Amino acid sequence: MNKQREMAPNSFLNLAVSSFCLQLLALVLPYQAFGSSRSQINEFNAPPPGLCASAVIIHGYKCQEFDVKTDDGYILSLQRIPEGRTGGGGGGLNKPPVLLQHGVLVDGMTWLLNSPEQSLAMILADNGFDVWISNTRGTKFSRRHVNLDPSNPKYWNWSWDDLVLYDLPSVTEFVFRRTGQKMHYVGHSMGTLMALASFAEGKQVDKIRSAALLSPVAYLSHMTTALGVVAARSFVGEISTVFGLAEFYPKGKEVSKFLKSLCAFPGLDCYDMLTALTGIDLSMQNLQSLLFYIFIGLKFSLQERIVV
Repeated sequence: MNKQREMAPNSFLNLAVSSFCLQLLALVLPYQAFGSSRSQINEFNAPPPGLCASAVIIHGYKCQEFDVKTDDGYILSLQRIPEGRTGGGGGGLNKPPVLLQHGVLVDGMTWLLNSPEQSLAMILADNGFDVWISNTRGTKFSRRHVNLDPSNPKYWNWSWDDLVLYDLPSVTEFVFRRTGQKMHYVGHSMGTLMALASFAEGKQVDKIRSAALLSPVAYLSHMTTALGVVAARSFVGEISTVFGLAEFYPKGKEVSKFLKSLCAFPGLDCYDMLTALTGIDLSMQNLQSLLFYIFIGLKFSLQERIVV
């Protein structure tokens, strides 16, 4: 992203560190989540298979693809899983809608990476929810604009403020109009930042029934993991500006060099990067428990208010 707007120091540092951590994960995970370097623009801009075709329909679910245009001209990809694999899960025609908003430098695929029994989007669909999956501008499935091409640096002239001002309102309005109901909201990382910034100004609260916020963006003073501490101390400033890139590509040469410099810090084991980032307590059992509690919280949230 080419951010030419000023942001509050704490907000920017929080977002920057969150971004970097996800970028490091992108280097070690097989799924390419976001971005391309100038030398790889043609390869990356080839139209990818739709999210429905590549990750939903193959598991036996119905899935719909929508285009949502923001007021500043970006065309966002939005997916809908209207029902579970058996066509039910309860709820009838008025199933409660739930909007899933991913974090920074990833996209809607993050809700679908595991098996149907371990992916929140499918768990919710199988249990009677009308599931909507958002993809913010610049991500793999949302790289279109009414006038600009991603190869044009002007395409990247936006910040997270624009996600709050344009992307979130456009998507929530679309879902609200299609369903006629207030929706539940599940945000991860940057998805929490978008929601909290909007709620703080009294926006979207007329369309959202409840909010489950995962890894909410806050402060870094309590961070203890090795990679988190090093990243917080080293990743200062806008890396896209430092490298002279309009678009940040996690697997590019420049980021690789930066990663090598971080891995030289004493006590940082880049051969076990996930543990260095998250600590030793992360496990699949914890992940399954987390998804279970999100589902339970949404299933029994009947109050017409924001729950944070």
